Amino acid sequence: MRLSDQVKPISYLKAHAPEIIRTLKDNPQPVVITLHGEAKAILQDVGQYEETQETLALLKVLALTNRQVEDGKLRPAADTFARIRKRLTNSQS
Repeated sequence: MRLSDQVKPISYLKAHAPEIIRTLKDNPQPVVITLHGEAKAILQDVGQYEETQETLALLKVLALTNRQVEDGKLRPAADTFARIRKRLTNSQS
């Protein structure tokens, strides 16, 4: 389904809110809500929203990692795992 099919005026939302909410569960496409013909809000299923947030978090981690690589902030994997093992051992003591 195209996003343009999911554009609804706020008056439609007011009149059909329960129907739209039920539809979001079956159709992962967000609904664009307009006010005076201008897009103002997005309605999205909670599960889809959470998935989007998780994806954004992963992308932020990747961007940070890329920045650290560019800045030369690298450590050999063996050293890193050794530090983690040491922390785990110390925390269990």
